[in-house]
Amino acid sequence: MLNIIWPIFIIIAIIYAFFTGNIENLSNGIFDSAKSAVELTLTFFGTICLWNGVMEIAKRTSLMEKLTKILKPLINFLFPELNNNKQAKEEISMNMTANLLGLGNAATPLGLKAMKTMQKENVKKDTLTNAMAMFIVINTASLQIIPTNVIAIRSSLGSQSPSGIILQVWTATIVAALVGITATKILMKRF
Repeated sequence: MLNIIWPIFIIIAIIYAFFTGNIENLSNGIFDSAKSAVELTLTFFGTICLWNGVMEIAKRTSLMEKLTKILKPLINFLFPELNNNKQAKEEISMNMTANLLGLGNAATPLGLKAMKTMQKENVKKDTLTNAMAMFIVINTASLQIIPTNVIAIRSSLGSQSPSGIILQVWTATIVAALVGITATKILMKRF
């Protein structure tokens, strides 16, 4: 659908710029946007590489087991269905750790792995389990201690205080997580 919508927007912008005499502004805007996109991509790339490396080291050392043990009470509370699924719990721990560090891009592949693992045990393949629904809610809330991606974006755009939004991010993600988890727990009991 987006492959239809975006070309339509681009064509409308070009026609509008042509009729209003702003073709030069449109041309400058295209090149400025391309430059900004490349700079932002490079900033993200460095951040993602760093944290993906940290997560890979965590996977290959005993750090992952320690993180899983620390998060075990929380994971057992949130995912009571996954009693014996050690692999799913480990993947959820990795995903939650990546999200806590603000690494949405690194958390995505870990989240997909966890969902695939949970899907293997799903009896109704076309319906989410309670654990899968809870996992989606937690990922959507994206509780973050260090909002790395947001700080990287703010830094690349020349912010005077790129990390000045940490308190607001904490507040927003904690409230979102608490509301989401509460609503999901209530709805799990009803359905």
